[in-house]
Amino acid sequence: MAALTGKVAVITGASAGIGAATARELASAGARLVLTARRTERLEALAAELDTEVAVLAADIADPSTPEALLALARERFGSADVLVNNAGILRVGNLDTFELDGLEGMVAVNFNAPVRASYVFARAMKAAGSGAIVNVSSIGAHVNAAGMGVYGGLKRALEGFTDSLRIELAGSGVRVGLVAPGTTSTEIFDDMKAHGRQGWDEYLVPLQPEDLARAVRFMLEQPLRANVPRIHVYSSADAF
Repeated sequence: MAALTGKVAVITGASAGIGAATARELASAGARLVLTARRTERLEALAAELDTEVAVLAADIADPSTPEALLALARERFGSADVLVNNAGILRVGNLDTFELDGLEGMVAVNFNAPVRASYVFARAMKAAGSGAIVNVSSIGAHVNAAGMGVYGGLKRALEGFTDSLRIELAGSGVRVGLVAPGTTSTEIFDDMKAHGRQGWDEYLVPLQPEDLARAVRFMLEQPLRANVPRIHVYSSADAF
């Protein structure tokens, strides 16, 4: 997918942060977009801003029916789905005594179940078409063993293992698969941490910006079709792990 002009890219978690930045980046590359998140007004505002064709679906990515609905919308509006960017995610951290167990199922649903389901739904369609690309947004947390990070890091590590296996399974099919792993990035995830009474890591180091990750996604997608970039790690220059 050396050129993105006219391609159809589906982006989850598109209402803010890395998802919204990726939408802007791929729109500037000429892609048409299908954007999903839960906040309708944010999606509509972003769609109005972009200089490309955009379809939006306000939905919960953890709902098992959402990936099929996204694929159906892409086909209905644009005739195909060429790119899937699984970006939606939840960050919950906490040590043994403070971790909020009531949020565990939600993290598993959004951070692992949803991208796996979406990857399978879109990969089957892409394999049948003989072309396509899937980018899963992971985290360097998948490779950081730290107290309080076990659930988030474990889910991201599982997503990375799944992504590698899917890439191998689709080798030679025309469908490329890879992941982008952000370091400390200024997104609403840190706002959520602070709302839960925890310090956001962006308070004590200079973080990446969502646009830095969006450029990495675009780089991955714009490689010649003979090349599959399986993994890009982007650290903040202040990250020391």
